[in-house]
Amino acid sequence: MRSKLILFTTLFFSFLTVYSQSDNGEKVYTKLIKVNNKIYMLQGKGGNIGLSFGSDGVFMIDDQFAESIEQIQKDIQTISKKPVQFLVNTHFHGDHTGGNAILAQTGTIIFSQENVRTRLMGMIAEEKKKIPQEILPIVTFSEDLTFHYNGEKIYVFHIHDAHTDGDAMVYFTSSNVLHTGDVFFNGKYPFIDTENGGSLTGCIKGLEKAMMVINEDTKIIPGHGDVGSYKDLQKTVEMLSTVYKRVTMNYINKKSEEEVAKMTDLTKEYDDNGYGGGFISTEAFLRMVYSEVAKERGDIESNAEKNRKAREKVEKMQEQANQNKKKNKE
Repeated sequence: MRSKLILFTTLFFSFLTVYSQSDNGEKVYTKLIKVNNKIYMLQGKGGNIGLSFGSDGVFMIDDQFAESIEQIQKDIQTISKKPVQFLVNTHFHGDHTGGNAILAQTGTIIFSQENVRTRLMGMIAEEKKKIPQEILPIVTFSEDLTFHYNGEKIYVFHIHDAHTDGDAMVYFTSSNVLHTGDVFFNGKYPFIDTENGGSLTGCIKGLEKAMMVINEDTKIIPGHGDVGSYKDLQKTVEMLSTVYKRVTMNYINKKSEEEVAKMTDLTKEYDDNGYGGGFISTEAFLRMVYSEVAKERGDIESNAEKNRKAREKVEKMQEQANQNKKKNKE
């Protein structure tokens, strides 16, 4: 009987699914998943939350939407009654920063890459909807940041122009757990916010950088999806690189965006593995890749044209100089 009770308790805390109701009566479902002894992943309506529990307090990564934060706080208290002392936003999107203001009011200190604060300030200035000033991170960094908290070194580093222009990943060095933010969607096609500084090549480079920081035993909390592994990260890099090359060849062969968007053979092996079943459909993903390729190739072609005109100008100048020398000799 005692062994059964221990087993039940372990399972309960390793995988806890609960729900509450938001102010508008909508049910808020959350799922608390144990990654290791100190680190948990909390899934809900928005992006995946990372949580570090220890003697110092609670260290949090992202906080989903404002409507979910009450339930999220209840989930946290099932593990620790200590307050959330530090919060890191991996980027500015609302499904990762929506709970900022409420947490700030309880004393949580919010950190982010500096472009996150800039983007959030832009949203406040637009005043499309009332956004409280407390949503803003109060500590920002350019490239990286290190915490010494809950008995381990926590390394936060900037990923340039990937999902957005303000992405950060968080690596718990002792626990060997990496939170990638939305640079990594595990097993699904990613959303790359090209209107806010994101790029396909930036995503590939960012994931490659992450693979240099971690190792094959690292557990990975993605921005969306289930807990992943080093191999899952490799698969995503391979998928992004392969589709990018295939779309580039079709662009060079003068295929239009409409034609490429319907070419199911370009992504067949990934669609067969469920990559198109997430937030971003196969067609939307192909259109995004095509747009990125068109922009890059356009820059290349524009530079090539500028170089061609420059060469022609130099050749004409040389020809004119030769003609002038010939006239002077006569």
